Amino acid sequence: MSAISASEKVDGFTRKSVRKAVRQRVCQSSSQFAANSSRPATPEISALPQLKDASSTEQHELFMQKLHQCCVMFDFYDTVTDLKSKETKRATLSELVDYVSTNRGVLVEPVYPEITTMVSTNIFRTLPPSENPDFDPEEDEPTLEASWPHMQLVYEFFLRFLENPDFQPNTAKRYIDQKFVLQLLQLFDSEDPREREFLKTVLHRIYGKFLGLRACVRKQINNIFLRYIYETEHFNGVAELLEILGSIINGFALPLKAEHKQFLMKILIPLHTAKGLALFHAQLAYCVVQFIEKDPTLTEVVVRGLLKFWPKTCSQKEVMFLGEIEEILDVIEPTQFKKIQEPLFKQISKCVASPHFQVAERALYFWNNEYILSLIEENNAKILPIMFGNLYRISKEHWNPEKKKEQEREELWRKLDELRLQERIAIQNNRHDIQFTFNNNNNNLQDKNENTAAAVTDRIESDSWAK
Repeated sequence: MSAISASEKVDGFTRKSVRKAVRQRVCQSSSQFAANSSRPATPEISALPQLKDASSTEQHELFMQKLHQCCVMFDFYDTVTDLKSKETKRATLSELVDYVSTNRGVLVEPVYPEITTMVSTNIFRTLPPSENPDFDPEEDEPTLEASWPHMQLVYEFFLRFLENPDFQPNTAKRYIDQKFVLQLLQLFDSEDPREREFLKTVLHRIYGKFLGLRACVRKQINNIFLRYIYETEHFNGVAELLEILGSIINGFALPLKAEHKQFLMKILIPLHTAKGLALFHAQLAYCVVQFIEKDPTLTEVVVRGLLKFWPKTCSQKEVMFLGEIEEILDVIEPTQFKKIQEPLFKQISKCVASPHFQVAERALYFWNNEYILSLIEENNAKILPIMFGNLYRISKEHWNPEKKKEQEREELWRKLDELRLQERIAIQNNRHDIQFTFNNNNNNLQDKNENTAAAVTDRIESDSWAK
């Protein structure tokens, strides 16, 4: 281990930055830890004839040879050896991508196992633990895959293979099976965001084409999330997996199966407790809203679940929760709103009174949403008593004197005053209507009594004259 200078001992930040710089220089590949001088020498590969130059009878055999050639792996940690062979493999992979993309009739049954073997050899590997145990995806640079010049082409080739019009899922399912899917999902923990983006597209294609693997994919994703929530608290590909699930949820048939509802309540809602929520909250909120749009009766359990896990000490998370609540309220049905309005606005009232100005500001933004405002107007008799105390207090005592906040509060008070005025006018109108109806009834009754009395008097007088 290198000696630490006196300045580094005094300045801990300098020492940390030096270690980080050394780590970034050394860590060039996510596939291996260090150079292994005792590894066997990689066989040199030579360029084969171009597929476009071969006759139609020779193309199939040449295609198979090139697939075999691309199974040879190179050490990209060593940047000076095997340069010619590395370039030959890169050119061959690029040629295979073009060949599968532009030619029809090349996906005959014998090539399926060769293609899956080549893809598996190149992309499936054991991912090492992060070189930085304190890795923060928002602050630190990820460790990139040094062999990406080859791996990118392998992923592109596999995608062209899956998207080829001649692709036969019934033939491919013997090779792209549950074991293949499990290994694919494990790669989502790669630190390289470029690889995770390709994996997302590949898994989406597999889910769409292999109906028999859909339940397996959902189950394995569930397992990854459960381990992430309750055990490891670390997985790099949560956002990408949630993005895939957003598309899957959108395609769920109605009525929703109990399995899908359980996934919502047992996995998606507890995911809100993760300390890395900021990295995938947008995708998570989208999945939750998709469920509510599919089945509005889930609104109450979702909102109560969010209130149960509402952050107490992290203002950043609290702002995210408020944003998600607004997304839910944008699609909520009025009947469902009545079920959750009281507990929800008790929490919103606390947020409005928060000493953290961003939390208070985000809660006040609810009154800028026309649909939410209409829901509040319809239920102001319940909501106004909950909100009034804290709204009044922050209008007088909040520490942040920014003019924008004052204007927002004034606008909010104006809208609340309008609501109270409308309510008073409605009550007064009702009273006037009742009084008017009562007076009319009394007048009618009085006229009726007077007419009856006059008629009796006239009859008596007539009888008297007759006598």
